[in-house]
Amino acid sequence: MSKPRIDVDLDKIRYNTRFLVDRLKPRGITVTGVTKAVCGHPEIANAMLEGGATGLADARISNVIRMRNAGISCSISLIRTPMLSQVAQVVDNCDVSFNTEMDIIASLAINALGKNTTHNIILMMEMGDMREGILPERLESTVSQVLKMEGISLKGIGANFACLGHVAPSAEAMALLSSLAIDTERAFGPALETVSGGGSANLPWAFGNGATGKINNLRLGEAILLGTDPISGHAIDGLYTDVFTLRAEVIETKTKANPLQMTFPVPSMQCVTLDSPSNARSILAIGLHDIDAAGVIFPAGVTFVGATSDHIVVETTNCQLRAGGEMKLKMKYSALSRGMAASDVAKVVRREKALPEYIAANNDRLSPK
Repeated sequence: MSKPRIDVDLDKIRYNTRFLVDRLKPRGITVTGVTKAVCGHPEIANAMLEGGATGLADARISNVIRMRNAGISCSISLIRTPMLSQVAQVVDNCDVSFNTEMDIIASLAINALGKNTTHNIILMMEMGDMREGILPERLESTVSQVLKMEGISLKGIGANFACLGHVAPSAEAMALLSSLAIDTERAFGPALETVSGGGSANLPWAFGNGATGKINNLRLGEAILLGTDPISGHAIDGLYTDVFTLRAEVIETKTKANPLQMTFPVPSMQCVTLDSPSNARSILAIGLHDIDAAGVIFPAGVTFVGATSDHIVVETTNCQLRAGGEMKLKMKYSALSRGMAASDVAKVVRREKALPEYIAANNDRLSPK
């Protein structure tokens, strides 16, 4: 089978989704499955829906179109502020878009009116991540302008945490977002359909005992796909962390001493300095063009040496790899995103059981604690 490749276990994606849906349902929170790390892969997207996600979300319109072309008809949100140049595609393919800029919202409205339709939007709030968002003190005036526009329907408000700033959302920040929703409803009448509290970094808050207030949705990608917390990188109890397996072929193994001393950095390389240059070194036929080497998790006994555009070099201490053999690797979010986008990395999906059968077989191991 082709290598390098990423093997995808659809059963585990469905289970991770169902596990999170069931944990959050008593808290009044629905799950939107985020597909951006897998480039809108249709089978992965469908696995999220089969697991109970109420809709899907992506950051790139090309991924949304890929899912639509595959026949996915559920609600899909564009969670990156639309490009002005892509407004027509957004209206045609997205049920909802997340917005912060009035010029773009106005363009969405004009385009929707021209197509005799209404486009739904969620206004994103700046809650401390310092990426996108409307300042809280500007929310009322922004809502007032939006409600006057034909062709646009205000679906709700939302926030983003722990992406640029890598700071976990606090209970105080979530309470503030909830209060902004309450204030908006009091000022303008209709209840907001969606108050989207954030992503996988919000799960410790959502699993806690504190009040959730008006927050009724989370956008989950990393937790479903990798079973990990974006802040700590630790596994989330009860979730599978081996949904994806990267397989890379060995193309050389040699024992090498280093006769050269590099006196300047090479921008195209990622490398580390090792104390034992006489260990067996192997080259994997995958590189920075295909994967984020810093996001690859190597097996025990294998040490990362360096990476260039087409190669990853490793050292082994207790086994020698042979040319033609393969190495199985796990990936962090950055590596998964680049690998799924790389055209030379094959993607192989597998499904073994129907979802009810799979849940029954794993109920004891994955039951919420």
